[in-house]
Amino acid sequence: MPDDELDPVIHAPARLRVVATLVGLGDGDRISFPRLRGMLDMTAGNLSTHLRRLEEAGYVTITKTYEGRSPATYVALTPAGRLAFDVYAQRLRELLGSGR
Repeated sequence: MPDDELDPVIHAPARLRVVATLVGLGDGDRISFPRLRGMLDMTAGNLSTHLRRLEEAGYVTITKTYEGRSPATYVALTPAGRLAFDVYAQRLRELLGSGR
């Protein structure tokens, strides 16, 4: 990807919202899928689709586990995802600054 392009994985509006939300978590922290879905006001299917794309890019990890007998899914931003967001945000600032 050329230095002046925005990361197309993050640039999609829904994925940008997901990553921006996850960046707010501390390093190594994770959030439950239902809580993330509620925060973003997305359907489970829509969020799952975007998370799958972010996971394929190595930007998030999805952990499926059980709490008691109930399944639980957690989402966390990877170090690569945090770096990709930082680069994306910097490039966006540069693009916006060059329009002045």
